Amino acid sequence: MDQQPEPSGSTTAGVIAPPPLIFAVPLLLGLLVGRRWPLAVVPAELARPLGIALMALGVVVIPALLAFRRARTHAEPWKPTKALVTEGPYRFTRNPMYLGMTLGYLGVAIWRNVAWPVIALPAVLWVMQVGVIAREERYLESLFGERYREYCRRVRRWI
Repeated sequence: MDQQPEPSGSTTAGVIAPPPLIFAVPLLLGLLVGRRWPLAVVPAELARPLGIALMALGVVVIPALLAFRRARTHAEPWKPTKALVTEGPYRFTRNPMYLGMTLGYLGVAIWRNVAWPVIALPAVLWVMQVGVIAREERYLESLFGERYREYCRRVRRWI
């Protein structure tokens, strides 16, 4: 992780909404729609084990949060960044928290065996890309310049 004493330009990434909210709202709405208009996403006997497995994979969020804590910077993208975090799961993906949220979202939808949240997931990911990730990337590049660009060349955005 690289420390950056004084950010230039914007003091935050300017994300459109907290990422957990971007995932939670369509997930909950999709689950509610599924109560009125049931539509299974997988065969019933696969729903529970597959959903639990995906939710378990979603715990990648925890080591990502710990990496931010070790770097003494904010994990919340609506707060100023003090360090470029490249350790822990950030060695493999630039967005382990969003990957974890995606896996958790899918896990809940499949565990409940409701297709509506799965159908909504491409829109969720589009909102994340345009309203969060692209803004974070511009912000981090303005803060860390070539160090961030080199990191982007080394590490994929998702997996």
